This record gives sequence, structure tokens and C-alpha cells, in this order.
Amino acid sequence: MKYRFLGTLISALLTLGTAQATDVTVTYNGKKATVEQTVKDSVKVAVDGAKVSIESTYQAHKLSVRLTGQSNDGQLILKTAGKAKVKLHNLTLTSQEGAPLWLKNKKKVEIVAADGTENTLTITACNDTANHKSATIWAKDKLLLSGKGTLHVIATGDGCRGIKSKDHITIEDLTLNVTTTGNNLGEKPFSFGGGMPPFGGMSPEGNDSTQQGGFGRFGGGMPPFNPEDLPEEVKQKFEEMRKEFEEKMKNGEFPPFGGFGGMRNDSTRQGQGGFPPFGGMGGNEEGGQSGPMGGFGGKHKYISSTKGIASKGTITINSGNVTVRTNTPGAEGIEGKEGVILNGGNIDVIATDDAINANATIQFNGANVIARSTTNDAVDANPQGGFFMPFGNANPTGEGQKKADPAIIITGGTVYAWSQIGAPEEGLDCDFSPIEITGGNVFSVGAGMGDMPSVPTQETAKQPTVLLVGINIVEDQPIHLYDSKGTPIHTITVPFSLQRSSSLVTTPKFEVGNTYTLKTQGYEKTFTLNENFTVVR
Repeated sequence: MKYRFLGTLISALLTLGTAQATDVTVTYNGKKATVEQTVKDSVKVAVDGAKVSIESTYQAHKLSVRLTGQSNDGQLILKTAGKAKVKLHNLTLTSQEGAPLWLKNKKKVEIVAADGTENTLTITACNDTANHKSATIWAKDKLLLSGKGTLHVIATGDGCRGIKSKDHITIEDLTLNVTTTGNNLGEKPFSFGGGMPPFGGMSPEGNDSTQQGGFGRFGGGMPPFNPEDLPEEVKQKFEEMRKEFEEKMKNGEFPPFGGFGGMRNDSTRQGQGGFPPFGGMGGNEEGGQSGPMGGFGGKHKYISSTKGIASKGTITINSGNVTVRTNTPGAEGIEGKEGVILNGGNIDVIATDDAINANATIQFNGANVIARSTTNDAVDANPQGGFFMPFGNANPTGEGQKKADPAIIITGGTVYAWSQIGAPEEGLDCDFSPIEITGGNVFSVGAGMGDMPSVPTQETAKQPTVLLVGINIVEDQPIHLYDSKGTPIHTITVPFSLQRSSSLVTTPKFEVGNTYTLKTQGYEKTFTLNENFTVVR
């Protein structure tokens, strides 16, 4: 028996040693880097000053690389056929051109900030986007960021992102701070929603380029066309939407903004015209009058933008503390093309554009989230095609609408989604797709747009929820929520002022049939939750 135990112990120790082994250690020291390589088979290392290239052809073995030291002009280029782990031990690494961590990985790479360490990665220029990747951390495949240490990701150069992956990104345990401060680099020509010469209005009478009636004035983004050339089903849907919005205007549910369409553009221009609820259709800086809205359902497209964390796959945060700051118009904070899943941890995002954005569903499953946008939506989910979801969500056979899946799902945690720009931008925006709420504390701040379009339904408000229209938000003044006995059940403060905001509010303490009161400076509203989803004006 003792020999069997001894054999088991030796096997466990060997396994532990293998798991903790470092194949390559890179130490940065100013303009130079030194390398210690314990595994040389199938691993090639090249050093040029403080720029280090590692190429591994291992398939089964997980390559382990340790980085430490400091350099103001250094880089690691890691090309791996299999999985890899990059361990950061008090690393301060700045690249003057291109990603300081450039991962040409074919399988998942894990970046680990060692327990108790402080690590800083900085990129200062992204001009050569063809040959150098324009992000502080750039990954070709899956990326896992973890560890009990701290990682600061800083992008100061024009067109430089914080973290970019062409696949999924997962974050857990880590204290991660991402900041981008550069300008967007170059605008792609003929981008939808801006960048083309302006032209005139879509009037019911035809394509008179000087007409501002009907659908409103185009400010750029598409070549002129005759609306009569549109398919009949599209023209019918436009007409249905026009009538719906005009009816809501009569009921005072929408503020009288100009032109049609500008919900999805980071332009600083607003179109003119007769379709009241939204900003200019395709507006850019050459067309439309000054205002916070922008183009027709599209964004400016840049050669390289200054987003915080961007993935062409899904971004998942399981735990840890994640802070993201962007400072340039059009720069989202967290953008996952295939979705964003926030399972846990503390997440604090302030962005000029959408704080959290996805072309798919965004899920809040227990994280404590503050998402704030200074010029756009705080949380923006577009799984059904954004503002034109009624078109994109239609049955392919033309037999009508299919039921939309929820674009935003909230099951727990705290969700503070704040848009400080005013109408039509929202705290939680998923246009005509529903929001599903089964738990959590939620308080959004955004446009005063009544009960349409980004709200739950009676079926998807599985935890009682209220939309309060007309709240006067005062900077740093407490907002109190009381039950019918006057007992406080929730209090928050918002770091900006916004008159006549609409707020989507829910808490696990809400019960259908009970009465509650919301109080803040200059505003008090008592309401009864008559059903799962209640609108209070």
C-alpha cells in the first residue's frame, strides 16, 4: 500500500511540475530583452533589441511564456500552433508601433497577471495597420485574460484599440483597466451612415432633392434614389412606421426631433425633415443641422477605431474587476459582435459611443455593471437588425413577422445603464426586440421615449418592472425608491443631470399589486405595479 501511495505522490508532483514549468522566459531591460529557453524542440525564438518573436509548432503541449521587466520600445510576437499561456510578472511594456502583445494564435492563449503583480501594456502608434496590429493586445484566436494580479491596458495612439480578438474573449478573476485616448484612424469611403455627399429628402411626391417633407432629409451615407423604386412591401412598412410615429407624436410620446433614422450613428449632425422621432437619415458633417443624432441605421466605419475591448466573437466576463474608458467619438467600450455575457464581477464602463454593444444578445447574469455613454446608448443590442428589426425580423417567405427573441436578458446582479446625451439615446436599447428580466436590480437612464421601443413585454418582465417617464435626474443627487410603508428599498446617484429621462426600474423587492414611490430632487412619483410591466408617466 505504501508503495502505491508513493507512486501516486511522485506522479502528482511530476504533473504539478509540468503544469508550472516555464518554456520561455523573456526579461525586458530598456532597449534590450534577454531570453531563457528551457524547451527548444519545436520552439524558435528571435530577439531584435527589445522585440521578441516566439514561434511554436507544438500541437498538444501548452507553451508557457513568462514576461517580466520594463521597456519603452518592446514587443512580443507569439505564433503558436497549439494552446499557450503568457504569464505577466510585474511587466511594463510599451510599443511605439503595433501591438506590444501580438498573438498569432491558432488556439486559445491565456494571459495571466501573476498574483499580486502590477502589469502595464501600452501602445503609442497604430499607423502601419497593414503590418502591425492596432491594439495593445491583439489575438487571432480565442483569448482568456485571468489571474489575481492587475493589468493596465493603455492605447494612446490614433486608431489604437485596447484589446482586440478575432474570436471569443473571456475574462475572469483579473483586475483589468483598459483606457483608449487616441483619435479614430481614417474613415472608410462610402460607409453606411456617413462619409458620402449629402442629398435631399425622401418626399411622398418623389425624389426631389430639395424636398424636406415625408421621411425627412438625407444628410449623406447613400447615393440618391427614387423611393418609388423600393419594393412594395418595404414601402408599406415605411408607411406603417410613419403612421405609428405620427400617432405617438399626437399623444405626446415623442420629442419633436428632426429627420428619420439617426439612432445608430456616431455623427455629430442631425438631419432635418418631417419624420419626427429620430435624427438625420444618413447624416454626416456635411448634411443636416447640428445635433446629437446622426445617420440612417449605420455607423461611421474607420480603418482603425479606438474601442476598449472588441471581439468578433463573444465577450464573456465571469469574475474580477473590469474598468473600461474610451475618449473618442465612435469608440465603444465593450463590443462583442456575437454577444456579450456578464456572469459576475464588477464592470465599470464609460464610453463616448455605446458602453456595451453587440450585434447579438447581451446577457447580465449576476455581474455588478455600470455602463455609461456620453453620446450614445449605454447598452445597445442588435440581434435582429437594429432599428430596422421589423424588416430584418420578417418571415423570409413574406408571411409576416416572427416572434423576436430577447435582445437583452437580465437574470441577476446590478445593471446601471446610463446614457447622458438625451433623446433618442437610451440606457438599454434593443429597439423593437424585447428585454427579458427575471431578476436583478436595474436602473436605466436615457431618452424620454415613452413605452417604445426598448422595453420588456408582459411575458418577458418575469420580475415586475416599471418604466418611469419624465424623471428629472440631478447630478450626484440621491434617487430613492421606497415601498408603500416608506421604507427605502434602493438608492443610487447618477454622475450627470438629465431632464425628463425615462428610467427602466426593477428590483427583486417589487411585487405586482404593491405601491412604490421614487423621489429625487424636483421629482416625486408614486405608482402601483398593476401588472408585470407597468408604464408610468
